[in-house]
Amino acid sequence: MKFFLPKDRVFYQLFEEVSVTSLEMAVLLKKMVNEREFDIRADILRQIEDLEHKNDDLTHKIFTELSRNFITPFDREDIHYLATAMDDVADYIFASAKKINFYRVDPQHESFSKMAELIVQGCENIKIAVTELKDMKNMRQITDALVRVNSIENQADDVFDYSIERLFATENDAKEVIKKREIYQVMEIATDKCEDAANVIESIIVKYA
Repeated sequence: MKFFLPKDRVFYQLFEEVSVTSLEMAVLLKKMVNEREFDIRADILRQIEDLEHKNDDLTHKIFTELSRNFITPFDREDIHYLATAMDDVADYIFASAKKINFYRVDPQHESFSKMAELIVQGCENIKIAVTELKDMKNMRQITDALVRVNSIENQADDVFDYSIERLFATENDAKEVIKKREIYQVMEIATDKCEDAANVIESIIVKYA
């Protein structure tokens, strides 16, 4: 059994790396929506894209290890679900950044900034929960982080509803309405995906704590 156990730890390391990279992407997205210059935003987008590719590689490694290892720290299905959920978070952060630049909207607006901040907070708390998974000694820290993720997703729903209401009330250009609404939707989905990851972690700790 001792021969197998070290391999068991590789999943924790990979999940932590994914959580760190996703948080870096979220911080860059927040920086992007507060940047006035299009060329600088384009450079930030390239940085986010590089990190998204890094996360894709990490997720692929998780699936490779899953097929290779007999011993896993928790259910194989849960490893797959968590890897997929965390990969989705990164995908939607990248999608948000792409749409901001593709549509050439001015993202310097309170609602974009608030959405980006909530995505950062969601990723921060997923990172906390994932980091604590490796020994599950500090259950309060994990559960508090998961509760915060759920609260953040609810806040994002409220920001989304308010933003759409204000958009239709104040924006006269139909094209701008369509573009900004789509960006709001993708950013809100990023917080949904954080909640999906939190739900998987909650399922894991219920089984194994």
